[in-house]
Amino acid sequence: MTSGPVSGPRLLGDRQRLNWLRLIRTDNVGPATFRDLINRFGSAEKALERLPDLIRAGGAARVPKICGIAEAEAELAALASLGARLIAMGEPDYPPLLRMMDHPPPLVTVLGEPAVFALPPVAIVGARNASLAGIKLARTFAAELGREGYAVVSGLARGIDTAAHEGSLSTGTVAVLAGGIDRPYPPENLALLDEITRRGGAAISEMPLGWEPRARDFPRRNRIIVGLSHGLVVVEAALRSGSLISARLAADMGRLVFAVPGSPLDPRAAGTNGLLKDGATLVTEARDILEQIAPLIGAPIPQVSSLEEPPDFAATPQPDDSDRARVVECLSATPTGIDEVIRHTGLHPAQVFMILLELDLAGRLERHAGGMVSLLFLD
Repeated sequence: MTSGPVSGPRLLGDRQRLNWLRLIRTDNVGPATFRDLINRFGSAEKALERLPDLIRAGGAARVPKICGIAEAEAELAALASLGARLIAMGEPDYPPLLRMMDHPPPLVTVLGEPAVFALPPVAIVGARNASLAGIKLARTFAAELGREGYAVVSGLARGIDTAAHEGSLSTGTVAVLAGGIDRPYPPENLALLDEITRRGGAAISEMPLGWEPRARDFPRRNRIIVGLSHGLVVVEAALRSGSLISARLAADMGRLVFAVPGSPLDPRAAGTNGLLKDGATLVTEARDILEQIAPLIGAPIPQVSSLEEPPDFAATPQPDDSDRARVVECLSATPTGIDEVIRHTGLHPAQVFMILLELDLAGRLERHAGGMVSLLFLD
């Protein structure tokens, strides 16, 4: 759902920032739901006022926690004490490429120098149990990309990620965290993170302060790594690895995918060799990356829809219980396209989006790529 072109970068006011933080920290509100709420009600403040009614209409088994003013103020104060910043989508320091992906995080926490986001970014990822040859190659690629004026993005993990950050410390590197900005993982890379933020790089996270990363948070981190970057370089990866998830995400987002070939006898090369079979660009030296990325530098970044210009729903009737029943009836655990739901029910699109929003806030809906949704069956 779009609402017109973005008018240009501008800073949120203090009250607006507080309400954006409250809304995105509320249970069952992710980036897509946040966007729908803003587009529907015009501001985070008005959306917060309507949340209890929307949650009840969605048939919540329990009332999800709504982030309070004191909790949001405490997070802002703690961020300030750490020297970190909360940057909103649409503000000048928000990473430009991140705005282009589907459902970008409305707020990101940044520790370090946001100016690094102005450099053309390339992601380098790979195996945690990397070979010495893979580590050396990742460090070399990162150093050469840095000397050519690129920022190197990675996930601060052991192995290839660590080597990528180390190789680009002096030129600018971005560490994407799966947990809160104060909960880097793994712990042994705390000193590396400190060096990144002191030497002109930055750490970035969409998660709340104090959030301990869980297994499910790493795919979310990978999505941010890809969203930040023009292209993704996979140095080593097993067949079942987070790096291959990142490569799939990159392909879905239209980002370039690069892979380093390896011996068929080394399981750490099975994933990268598979990527090459699927059409990834073969990389043996940094120039292979630069030749593909260079034409993208300086290209205009497409405008994204505004979060502050809601569409006109004034003439659309509010959905009633029978409308809600029709939508729920045509949903199942199998992902279904929203357009199909609209056609099947015969309801106005705005009514269907409203009902889906209610279900989402009640914790009864799961969103999938490509505008697909499925129903979660609660106990």
